[in-house]
Amino acid sequence: MSEVFDTLAHPVRKWIRNQGWRELRAIQANAIRSIYGRDGDLIVAASTAGGKTEAAFLPLLSQVIDDPSDEGGFDLLYIGPLKALITDQANRLDDICREAELPVVPWHGDVSQSIKARALKRPRGVLMITPESLEALFIRRGLEIPRLFGATRAVVIDELHTVLDSERGVQLASLLNRLELTVERRIRRVGLSATLGDMDLARAYLRSEDAADVDLIEAESSEAELRLQLRGYLAGGKGDDAPPATDAVASHLFAHLRGSDNLVFAGARASVEVYADRLRALCERENLPQEFYPHHASLSRDHRDFVERRLKDDGKPTTAVCTSTLELGIDIGDVVCVAQIGAPFSVAALRQRLGRSGRRPGQPAILRQYAVESRLTAESNFADRLRLGLVRAVAMIELLLEGWCEPPKPQALHLSTLTHQILSVIAERGGASASHLYRVLCRTGPFRMVTKAIFADLLRVLGNADVGLIEQSGSGLLLLGPTGERLVEHYGFYAVFNTPEEYRLIAGGNDLGTVPVDNVLSPGMMLIFSGRRWLVLEIHEREKVIMVAPSEAGTPPTFRGTPGDIHDTVVERMFELLKGDAKPVYMDSLALEMLDEARANYARIGFRKDRIVSTGERSTILATRAGTVKTTTLALALRSFGHKVEPHDGFLTINENDDGPVVTEALARLAGEEEREVFGDGANLIFEKFHPYLSRELLVKDALSSRVDLPALPKLCASLLSSE
Repeated sequence: MSEVFDTLAHPVRKWIRNQGWRELRAIQANAIRSIYGRDGDLIVAASTAGGKTEAAFLPLLSQVIDDPSDEGGFDLLYIGPLKALITDQANRLDDICREAELPVVPWHGDVSQSIKARALKRPRGVLMITPESLEALFIRRGLEIPRLFGATRAVVIDELHTVLDSERGVQLASLLNRLELTVERRIRRVGLSATLGDMDLARAYLRSEDAADVDLIEAESSEAELRLQLRGYLAGGKGDDAPPATDAVASHLFAHLRGSDNLVFAGARASVEVYADRLRALCERENLPQEFYPHHASLSRDHRDFVERRLKDDGKPTTAVCTSTLELGIDIGDVVCVAQIGAPFSVAALRQRLGRSGRRPGQPAILRQYAVESRLTAESNFADRLRLGLVRAVAMIELLLEGWCEPPKPQALHLSTLTHQILSVIAERGGASASHLYRVLCRTGPFRMVTKAIFADLLRVLGNADVGLIEQSGSGLLLLGPTGERLVEHYGFYAVFNTPEEYRLIAGGNDLGTVPVDNVLSPGMMLIFSGRRWLVLEIHEREKVIMVAPSEAGTPPTFRGTPGDIHDTVVERMFELLKGDAKPVYMDSLALEMLDEARANYARIGFRKDRIVSTGERSTILATRAGTVKTTTLALALRSFGHKVEPHDGFLTINENDDGPVVTEALARLAGEEEREVFGDGANLIFEKFHPYLSRELLVKDALSSRVDLPALPKLCASLLSSE
């Protein structure tokens, strides 16, 4: 064992021996040295199953055991993004803590009130909680926060990379700042993260005022051999008698995954249901045991637990057809293969998913990528002709092989989340002054990009009688207004992201899961859910319940979802592929044929010579060669001239307004302007949960800080005109 082993507490050393470990991993030894040798913050970065959790908790728990605090309260705080991850990690930590009689308390919506009540009465040990449940503690038990966290010596943030540039991440940063202000001392922060392209931004998130002092413990790369294949499919098959592409992909998955543990990332929840249904039907047709199960957030907790338990059971071959729900660090054991249907939106996600495979010594990591493209006809649009989905998939694989992944975005204004936190602080304290809110949330909190002027404008808007989120007392104290009280009292308030109302699906007394209420359903209709087919029997509107029974047919329900942003580097690689002639060895014959077809059409349309191609009278395609943010910015600017614009990966299609300037003239004007109002009256600026309460002026400022890149617009337009 490493020399640092002897520094750990006796119960921790005993647990390590019981695991049969011959030595600590380098990342664990280095983290132990860092935690014992200094009292600062740190990030532990490694791939999935790289030992991050133990690297943080072995020394932190040892400190708690060997040097118990005289203060009351939870000793350690763990914050995880998923309830399932918290439950899984709690089971792992409980084994370590049992002999030391140190309680491990999971805390989320699925945990019983009796467990929570006992923990509140005598808080100690490790509290494992989601950001939303921590928010609820602040609002419901604001006066008890000092008692609950008076002894807390460290907070561990799991899957740090997933929250860096999100609404939820800003909410969490605000909660951590509020916690330290309440207990009147600094609490060590430990982030557990996948390796990122720019770890400095992760450091800045963890401790913005002292980012340079955040220690980084990063695992050396020891990746397994990678075996991968990208297979191409044409929607509708290759001939009149060929099966649909969905059936063909399902058949290939069935033939190559059956008998082992695997993950199939199918994209949207509707696609998960379709492929799970096809694979279930293939098992039944072959009279074989069921091995393929869907896994996504709308399915019941019991069903997801069942799938996760099967994946960990070596005696039951299981393939989970899933969304990103199994991308994070839930312990599901080792999987043989990761399959990806369609291109993901980021290389980072692809890397995270692939990390599930090849974890056993000597076993390769296996990636099966499936690209489904439309059969071309005379009416096919240019995006289909350029096979942009296939090309993006290849670009992401190439960047994955090179070790690149997207860096997190710098922080923006996040005015929707700031609105949420204003209401939360007022609810926690029963009222707050404007100066206190600004100090807690902006001056020392994560909303440092928000100036006093913007903050004052925001408070005025929230206090407007038509909005009614806040109101001011005679003494100047800010209180919750009628609308604010109603929002805060609803359980859905604790999440900063939108949580649409849903129906529960019930079959024979069993809870199957939920579907959004905006699905048009009525008795007699059929649907696919939980990988099976159901007939709608009854709909109870008041209870939001749908009674179903098994059926022979059905279609998947509609689930809401938002596409991700494609990074500039991914789009640049896509254009290199379209202009080049390389034939990646991991592509099958049909995929290579489609890539050649895309390259030929790229040249035929004229993009090898020009970036502006006319496709008809006042109809144009622009090759922006830029990612989602810059391409969206140009789309907004051209729409401000009255043109109809549709963005694609690195392209814009434009139908010009007869009364507006031609595209080249509009680009020339944009290239010469330092600033331009790009948001017309019809532009939708409501993207986040509390945006509907903001003024248009504030919505524009929020969008300019995060969703568009105005400074890049002149250079982009100039490069288009010069065809550089």
